[in-house]
Amino acid sequence: MTRPSPYQSFPNSFKRDLLAGKKLIGCWSSLSSAITTEVLGVAGFDWILLDGEHSPNDVSTFIPQLMALKDSMSAPVVRPTCNDAVEIKRLLDAGFYNFLIPFVESADEARRAVAATRYPPQGIRGVSISQRSNCYGTVPDYFKSINEHICVMVQIESQAGVAATREIAALDGVDCVFVGPSDLAAGLGHLGNAGHPDVQAAIAAVFADAKACGKPTGILAPAEPDARRYMEMGATFVGVGSDLGAFRSATQALCDRYCS
Repeated sequence: MTRPSPYQSFPNSFKRDLLAGKKLIGCWSSLSSAITTEVLGVAGFDWILLDGEHSPNDVSTFIPQLMALKDSMSAPVVRPTCNDAVEIKRLLDAGFYNFLIPFVESADEARRAVAATRYPPQGIRGVSISQRSNCYGTVPDYFKSINEHICVMVQIESQAGVAATREIAALDGVDCVFVGPSDLAAGLGHLGNAGHPDVQAAIAAVFADAKACGKPTGILAPAEPDARRYMEMGATFVGVGSDLGAFRSATQALCDRYCS
């Protein structure tokens, strides 16, 4: 008996909407909890980023969070710890379709990220006949179809990445160029000051180079004035907050009302 995967149906509507230039507003999830991820999924964001770079997530914690988002309208996006083919393979098998690859500084690095998400001959993804992504071997034509439904977004977070943006964005399989403003600010000598004119100029340059290649751009901008400004600059894939930030702000506000 064969059936469509209950975890992510073909086609990948998130990738379709991203490439069509639709505005996609999302939220970072860093608390490594299926419960808090499920609550985020109820809110109605276009996507939820499950973070593996700056949070204590791994495959064993990601899978319950994917389960928690099964009935949500929010598309799961994952950020691995780094641009590592073995880790990416494990996340693919776990059921992720949408990837945000951190700290990409060259076209070669971007090419490796794309290759890690594709089965041969288009890439180097290792083959497991039965895994969660193909509903344990029951999804018809999974191996023939899956390559085209994987979405790869790459993060530009350094001066080298800014310089290489046009080459990176021009690659087949790179679906979006995403700016990491905090690391970019640090790399440009302005740690903690993403609003510095040098950083803002670099972000604008990344957006312009990606646009010249016909690729959408994204950014994380928890402060609303920043998010609005970046959307005016052309960003369509925008993270507007995080579970950690929302929890911290709400609990502090509650405490301040009663404990001060």
